[in-house]
Amino acid sequence: MALDFLAGCAGGVAGVLVGHPFDTVKVRLQVQSVEKPQYRGTLHCFQSIIKQESVLGLYKGLGSPLMGLTFINALVFGVQGNTLRALGCDSPLNQFLAGAAAGAIQCVICCPMELAKTRLQLQDTGSVRTYKGSLDCLAQIYQQEGLRGINRGMVSTLLRETPSFGVYFLTYDVLTRALGCEPGDRLLVPKLLLAGGTSGIMSWLSTYPVDVVKSRLQADGLQGAPRYRGILDCAHQSYQAEGWRVFTRGLASTLLRAFPVNAATFATVTVVLTYTRGEDNRSEGEATSTAPRPALAQPSSL
Repeated sequence: MALDFLAGCAGGVAGVLVGHPFDTVKVRLQVQSVEKPQYRGTLHCFQSIIKQESVLGLYKGLGSPLMGLTFINALVFGVQGNTLRALGCDSPLNQFLAGAAAGAIQCVICCPMELAKTRLQLQDTGSVRTYKGSLDCLAQIYQQEGLRGINRGMVSTLLRETPSFGVYFLTYDVLTRALGCEPGDRLLVPKLLLAGGTSGIMSWLSTYPVDVVKSRLQADGLQGAPRYRGILDCAHQSYQAEGWRVFTRGLASTLLRAFPVNAATFATVTVVLTYTRGEDNRSEGEATSTAPRPALAQPSSL
């Protein structure tokens, strides 16, 4: 568990730093008004933010995901690995179930974290700001709306994270095995990057419409009176106003973000686990010269 925690933190930091600008663009595209759209697309959104707010504008709300990073990655990799060991058989179904369990449990931290991140990303620039930072944002929401406000979007987050994490870990495990990822392979890191990036893309594609609904629910009421009564009402109103394409808004920036973020995350986690556990195995091997060579330490099979 200690190594799962360490590797998860390292991978999470790498992923957040690489992908947060894309996430900022995704959220702004998802929640902008259809009557008066501010951005024409992913590239225009990037350009507008940099022009009006500088590069730092792309990193608005960064404190929130970094704040919850330690706990989320400890939960995800710890729960996934222990669930897979408890199931006792390394099968595709168990890979999916272990990932789904990890995704469901981490929602307790993920939902409030994303709520703060979303509101900070949508906050106007200028000297007068509603929120000073992630903690201040959550504190204000709690004062105004209580615990229910802090957990706004929890059900939609659960509906998104549970299946998507199952797809995430299953895809990574299948690809690393298919690509023959082994310690000492000269192409190990590129293979891990490919497997991790592809896993991220498949994970987002599996539940992206739910993410659009979640973003809208968490941003609802920030600029005007609340519009939605719940998940179904949000989906219904969004579809009536903009058609089915509303559920793909921000998809391009999300997929652009998904590959490098998850490539960095999974490659970092796997390399850290492989070499730290490799050292442990070598230490034990000094006492028993017949100890087998350690295999690649995949997060999904530890």
